[in-house]
Amino acid sequence: MHKTTLLLASLSLALLAACGQKDTSAPAAAPTPAAAPAAAPAPVAENTEGKAVFGKTCSLCHAVGAAGAPKPGDKADWGPRIAQGNDTLYKHAMEGFTGAKGSMPARGGNAALSDAEVKAAVDYMVSLSK
Repeated sequence: MHKTTLLLASLSLALLAACGQKDTSAPAAAPTPAAAPAAAPAPVAENTEGKAVFGKTCSLCHAVGAAGAPKPGDKADWGPRIAQGNDTLYKHAMEGFTGAKGSMPARGGNAALSDAEVKAAVDYMVSLSK
């Protein structure tokens, strides 16, 4: 039993340590603009701050659906949440929330996150889920 606990603790520590590491892989080559459609939509600016906060904090629960956390991209699970509006989503993410499907700890359990960082992470997850 003691060995199992030690193994789980070591694995958890290794996973958490990996969260803060930067991706050093080479960027993918850009596709050649051979035949771009005439009415292509304008590119949306990437929410890098939200993506970073998600990767370091939010993904610990949201990537696997722990404690009822909706997975980014799951439109059925996110739809009713998005319909409540951004102000409600921000409030639940900043202050915490317990609902029928599970609970959300305040600031994802990371009290050091600023309001702007929490909002950026919410915006990032919502953008993946529309």
